Amino acid sequence: MHTLWDDRFALRTDSIGSSAIRELLKLTSLPDVISFAGGLPAPELFPIERFKEAAQVVLTEMGERALQYGTTEGYQPLREMIAYNASKYGIQISADNVLITSGSQQALDLLGKIFINRGDRVLVESPTYLGALQAWNAYGVKYVTIPFDENGMQTELLESRLRTGLKFIYVLPNFQNPTGVTLSRERRMQLVEMANAYGVPIVEDDPYGQLRYEGEHLPPVVVLDDEIRAKEVPIYSGNVIYTSTFSKILAPGLRMAWVVAPTDVIRKLVQAKQGCDLNSSTFNQYLVYEVANSPWMKTHINAIRETYKVRRDVMLKALEEYMPEGVHWTRPIGGLFLWVTLPESLDTSTIFKSAVEAKVAFVPGGSFHPLGGGENTMRLNFSCMKPELIVEGIKRLAEVVKNNL
Repeated sequence: MHTLWDDRFALRTDSIGSSAIRELLKLTSLPDVISFAGGLPAPELFPIERFKEAAQVVLTEMGERALQYGTTEGYQPLREMIAYNASKYGIQISADNVLITSGSQQALDLLGKIFINRGDRVLVESPTYLGALQAWNAYGVKYVTIPFDENGMQTELLESRLRTGLKFIYVLPNFQNPTGVTLSRERRMQLVEMANAYGVPIVEDDPYGQLRYEGEHLPPVVVLDDEIRAKEVPIYSGNVIYTSTFSKILAPGLRMAWVVAPTDVIRKLVQAKQGCDLNSSTFNQYLVYEVANSPWMKTHINAIRETYKVRRDVMLKALEEYMPEGVHWTRPIGGLFLWVTLPESLDTSTIFKSAVEAKVAFVPGGSFHPLGGGENTMRLNFSCMKPELIVEGIKRLAEVVKNNL
């Protein structure tokens, strides 16, 4: 229904829509629904006691500072810790290359604000992270897409896209959301080399990088890019902007994430952030630093990996046991998600209603494709549900699929 307010909104709001996932979560919060829809960490793994202890320390020893406004760049010791940890992977950065943001979603929005003019082209995988699409749609972006396979973005198709005049390339190389696939080392190197050759920046989104359950660690794209020019430039000034978050390894309610970028980019992001929220929660930054800057953190991350690996394995086994022929899925080696492809005759947005009636939920895959497609796909999350609920949920979902074949 048209209202008086509809004529008052800015034109850019025409391209802003509600998050399909956030809307679905309203339905999946109903009693007895086994939800594979959200990308939620397991709440029983939140280090509540550690946070209690840290809050006591922060309030007792530095309460006046922790409850005050802070610098837009972020709490200096936290930024230094992030820079130090990054140096373990081989990238030479300082705190000046780090900006603290209110969740990685804010980082994506700020990047859109400082880079995207209306009509600019951005390359994304198809499917890709829905939150990035939602962040950038308001800026009038035009998407150029590239498909994936079991080794991630098909970089052999990259050159033709690079010739279209891209503003930047967006990639989630580790356990991609929504597919769960990982970009191979060979393709990471090809991506870096081709982006440099065409002068196109890369935005590397890495929220799940520490949640690897098998196989060897692969260097981040930002590290591979830095190796190209390390002999010439002592401090990072490369072609990759890197984002990550504490949401998946501590708690999403803190809304704490960070950006690593050349100092010129950080300065512009700081200016954009000042107009947004002045600074991310000072208290939460102090709190995160107290908890994360501890040898205990390694033990905690290992516990998360062990728990999620078991849940991934349970879901994969249940899919093998209950899904009918003609249904296929990815086999992630980390992260929170896997991607299911049904026969082309099925539309997951249509069968979603039947699934909720059967008390099981997922995210239909079409939302993750910026140019359309993927109607016969779905994203499943395995991190939040306990093993026995995963098995029961997959049984229910498989029955729904069979009834719609």
